[in-house]
Amino acid sequence: MSKRKQSVLVVDDESAVLFTYKLLLEQQGYVVTAVPSSALAESELRKQQYDLLLCDLSLEENHNGFEVIDAARTQSPGIACVLLTGYASMEAAQKAAEMGIAILYKPIDIEEFLTTIPAVLKEKYDQTKAAG
Repeated sequence: MSKRKQSVLVVDDESAVLFTYKLLLEQQGYVVTAVPSSALAESELRKQQYDLLLCDLSLEENHNGFEVIDAARTQSPGIACVLLTGYASMEAAQKAAEMGIAILYKPIDIEEFLTTIPAVLKEKYDQTKAAG
């Protein structure tokens, strides 16, 4: 992969969780932007391109992670996405699988978190390289 640090947008409405993900990812060398709402996430997506979107399924009232992922893919069709959830229904898990979105279940297993993120980014990189 390139020498450029990969950028990650993290969206979660729980500030302690948001801070933890940001810290973990920065320690792994990623450039991280963390926002607490879908509106701020969509604003960030319009401002810059991200390599990965890490988004909670349950956001503020009347919003969910799938909406943010749809907005992200509209802005950057090749963006890698990971959905975070504490209680994914079978329907949500099936929708994520159909959309090619990895799921991490809360409480997050740190080791799984730290292996899933680079794996998802590598898969995105390999697909982009194969397409180009």
